[in-house]
Amino acid sequence: MSTAENAKVQYESGQDLVSFVALTDQGDHKDFRSADSLWSNKSGYEPDVKPNGLATGGAVGVAASGSSDVVDVAALTCYLAGVLTSVGAEADLAIARPTATHVKYSITVNAAGEIVAVKGEEHTVFSTTRGAVGGPPYILPTSIEIAQVWLSSDASADITADEIKQVIGTHCERYDYPTWEEKRSNVEGGILGNAGVLFASALPLIHSIASPETPVPKAVYAQYYEPDFSDVPKSDAFVPPETTYSVSSKQIYGQTLGSSSAALNQGSFTAYLNDGIADGLLAGKGQNLWFKFFQNRLNSTPYILTQGILGISRTFPAGDQISANCTISSETAADEVVG
Repeated sequence: MSTAENAKVQYESGQDLVSFVALTDQGDHKDFRSADSLWSNKSGYEPDVKPNGLATGGAVGVAASGSSDVVDVAALTCYLAGVLTSVGAEADLAIARPTATHVKYSITVNAAGEIVAVKGEEHTVFSTTRGAVGGPPYILPTSIEIAQVWLSSDASADITADEIKQVIGTHCERYDYPTWEEKRSNVEGGILGNAGVLFASALPLIHSIASPETPVPKAVYAQYYEPDFSDVPKSDAFVPPETTYSVSSKQIYGQTLGSSSAALNQGSFTAYLNDGIADGLLAGKGQNLWFKFFQNRLNSTPYILTQGILGISRTFPAGDQISANCTISSETAADEVVG
């Protein structure tokens, strides 16, 4: 008969800071991972995800000076390598006319926080393909695109509003578009991978080093805390948060209609305390913490992994062990980690 006589429960008892680092594209340009398997979500220790991109301002418009072949760029803030960077306004940014009638420029902010117009390859017609003749140019992986300027004449003239393009996601990279979901753990097939983020849609491949041409998406940075774990010294009766299913039915003429529904139950365990006041576990009350349950305390795997808010209800009996009924209120069902 299998029992949990030799089991143990661990809880998140500390956090180690990992300052802003670049996450790694997993190949679909949506899934970006860190080098660590778990991110804390304890209050004050939540992940801070900052993809490169425009944050505020940065409107590109017709030059107020009335000069030919120039545009004005408003002051802006943007995120570069996780740092909020302020960039001053740029008046009369030069945009050279093409000799082959058609050219597209990318208006960018480079790694130094400078506004730079990057010229695409000229052609007799426009192209929508990045890096193609007549198309917008690739920009460096350390830069962000805030607008494009399309010119279809080699004659010097004022640049008009119609020639300036600044649609988010097409001509302008914002740091907060597309949106993303934090994946503070990634368990697939019982294997614990690395934590990261999953974007709602693939990031466009508009960046490349100068040579060889290697299209990549914008850089994605995150600062997070890696959790440390401690044993609950004396514990019992662990119940993981799990999805349960129920069936209901309704009798109608000649038949029965059935339907099913799912519900996520609250996890729980019992902790036996020393004085019930200064025990280390109690410091996590009301916090969103990681928990691990090992059926055999001598093995590093398998174990159950879950993250949720720790609730505590203590009992101080006169003639028995001080204890706490602990609950784990999770957003998702627990995972089984087998290797």
